[in-house]
Amino acid sequence: MRITVFGGSAPQPGSPAYQQAYRLGQLIGEAGHTALTGGYIGTMEAVSRGCAEAGGHVIGVTCDEIEAWRPVKPNQWVLEEIRHPSLHGRLLSLINECDAAIALPGGVGTLAEIVMMWNLMQTAAIPTRPLVLVGDGWAEMMAALYRGQDGYIPEGHRTHLILAEDVDAAFNLLVEI
Repeated sequence: MRITVFGGSAPQPGSPAYQQAYRLGQLIGEAGHTALTGGYIGTMEAVSRGCAEAGGHVIGVTCDEIEAWRPVKPNQWVLEEIRHPSLHGRLLSLINECDAAIALPGGVGTLAEIVMMWNLMQTAAIPTRPLVLVGDGWAEMMAALYRGQDGYIPEGHRTHLILAEDVDAAFNLLVEI
């Protein structure tokens, strides 16, 4: 299975968020799956490292626009790079190339990734596949969104998102599906 992992660039090595992402990468690699990440720092680095160190394959999906904005290169655990000129192309590649996706905590970029994949599935532009959101932050945000936009997001569209408490639960959900 090719599993895209969305998540923020802020987690630093040794932090709980980094360790959580590293653990997810380990689970993916130990099971013989491929991890697709944004290829850079933070969550992307942690997942890439965990997967590669567990013997799994890591694809980093990178782009010129990010490297022009921030002086960063693909992390050392990326084994294969898919490069795009634009952030838009990068995002679509992360979505289109996966069999499932897991979203760890993150900021605006992670939110954009979740919403784009969710919308593409909701409109049947791509086949439905698991999209698992990890942690209380996403659960609380989605609950607030559903409350605030109740008439606009029918129950059937809500089923495209799966909530998980932690990375172990998220990975186990994918294995069960």
